[in-house]
Amino acid sequence: MNTIEKTIAMIAISLFLLSATLIKQTVPWVAPKDADAVKNPVKDNATATADGKKLYTQYCAVCHGAKGKGDGPAGIALTPRPADHSSARIQSQTDGAIYWKITTGKAPMASYKVPLKDEQRWELVNYIRELGKPAAKK
Repeated sequence: MNTIEKTIAMIAISLFLLSATLIKQTVPWVAPKDADAVKNPVKDNATATADGKKLYTQYCAVCHGAKGKGDGPAGIALTPRPADHSSARIQSQTDGAIYWKITTGKAPMASYKVPLKDEQRWELVNYIRELGKPAAKK
């Protein structure tokens, strides 16, 4: 293979990788349907929600921002950008779907299955619900 052929091959590979990255960014992250049926065992529990806020500050705010807008200092450089937890797109998802995403993760977001217990992940779901309420959006 001569130099021109090698250059063309490298350009083709680079374009392929770039297009794969762009496609990955536009594909919505959807939890499996069975996640929708999973019920939140701490729903409407004020203590669990307060604990969720503490966990959110510790684990999530660095990327998602203090108000969950996806504007945390570490999230600015991420591709895709962190989700806006106060948005209708997130708030319209079931508790089970949000819990599944926290548990499973999807690059660049880590899975929180190991560092957080089941109840702690549900507490995060409760707090994410708070971020969607009008008072939290201010």
